Amino acid sequence: MAKIRYYYDTETCKYEPIKVSRSAMVLNVAGFLTVSLIMALGLIYVYRTNFTPVKESNLRSENSKLKLEWNILNKNLNAAYASIDELQFKDDNIYRVILDTDAIPATIREGGVGGHNKYERLLKQDLEDSELIIGTYQRIDNLRKKLYIQSKSYDQISDLLIEKEKMWASRPAIQPINNKELTRLHTTFGRRFHPITKVWSEHEGLDFTAPSGTPIYATGDGIVTASYRSTTYGNVLFVNHGYGYQTRYAHLTNYIVERGESVKRGQVIGYVGSTGRSQAPHLHYEVLFNYKPINPINFFQRDLDNDEYEKLIEISQQETIPLD
Repeated sequence: MAKIRYYYDTETCKYEPIKVSRSAMVLNVAGFLTVSLIMALGLIYVYRTNFTPVKESNLRSENSKLKLEWNILNKNLNAAYASIDELQFKDDNIYRVILDTDAIPATIREGGVGGHNKYERLLKQDLEDSELIIGTYQRIDNLRKKLYIQSKSYDQISDLLIEKEKMWASRPAIQPINNKELTRLHTTFGRRFHPITKVWSEHEGLDFTAPSGTPIYATGDGIVTASYRSTTYGNVLFVNHGYGYQTRYAHLTNYIVERGESVKRGQVIGYVGSTGRSQAPHLHYEVLFNYKPINPINFFQRDLDNDEYEKLIEISQQETIPLD
């Protein structure tokens, strides 16, 4: 039952019941609701101003972590770029210089990896830092391309190195007679007075004086292309080393390899003798490049240490007469 309220009427000197009109009730309710709404909005404002919702707080925390990881990613990218730059420098300025081949053009190394169309999916998401994100993706793609090109470059260098190793192993590069067995070295390359024919003629090699039977070594890898006896050179061997190089060994007492046989640098192929037109036991040694004789001393001296080289020079400076 509704509680009845009264008021004191001075005219009747009685307590009369309070009667509230409908419009007054509506106004009271409206006023109460208005005040309640204002208070509620105020509380919401104060809460939103001073407190962060749990969901939003979690999102902000996650966003901070992502930015931290993004910064770490960019630092790692910078370190990766520094490493690839060092690899490229060594590739172009050391490895390829040693192997005598051209550097990779910068236009190939620094070629683009596509425009914004490649990252259209990211653009459509309307991200807050879309340019930063796209820029990082571009750096990653560019790094991936650099690594791919460098990998292909190393494959090429590996192939070149294998070929160069074959060439270096084939190139005449040691003495055909050991210094310990060497008595004299006649360095007369070019015109000289022949001791037997008594005429001036070209001497196209060097003469190594050594006791008869001293081992003769192949000065590089190759294939024996000729092994025969000549009236002038006596027992003679030709070795084709490839890459334009050939060597000739003459006046041998005998040879122990035959035509078509493969030989390795340092392998014994024959022995010192005095066959053919020869004054004394020695080896006549020639190096030919594209079938033209060149001075052999420019090849084997680089494989000697200082003491061996000094001994070689000392032997070569001894006064001798030509032997063939």
